Amino acid sequence: MPQIYFLCTGNSCRSQMAEGFARQYFGQQWRIASAGIETHGLNPRAVQVMAEKGIDISQYHSKLIDIDYLNSSDLVVTLCGDARDRCPVTPPTVKKQHWPLPDPAQVQGSEAEILTVFRQVRDEIERRVQALV
Repeated sequence: MPQIYFLCTGNSCRSQMAEGFARQYFGQQWRIASAGIETHGLNPRAVQVMAEKGIDISQYHSKLIDIDYLNSSDLVVTLCGDARDRCPVTPPTVKKQHWPLPDPAQVQGSEAEILTVFRQVRDEIERRVQALV
């Protein structure tokens, strides 16, 4: 069974959203996971904006990279420069993609402004996951 791994710095927003979309679009034919270089906990705004799309990620949790899963993946997608730069070396059989997306958790402003950025990043992740299918 093919597998995909979504990585970002803290496994709190972007990679969690990518995992949620991939589970929806790829179905049971793929093993799908996400992780981070660090664990920052699941961001409640990521849960909120994914729920707006009918995808429940509320039971997901922030995880560190699993080297065995990483090395046996068919595709590794990094969603930030930090993960791309700090990701452990993988065998040449592992295909890699980098999606340089802004970190919505770093946005400052009103709640409405912050949620707007979360939604923009969510929608871009959805487009990119759909393109993988």
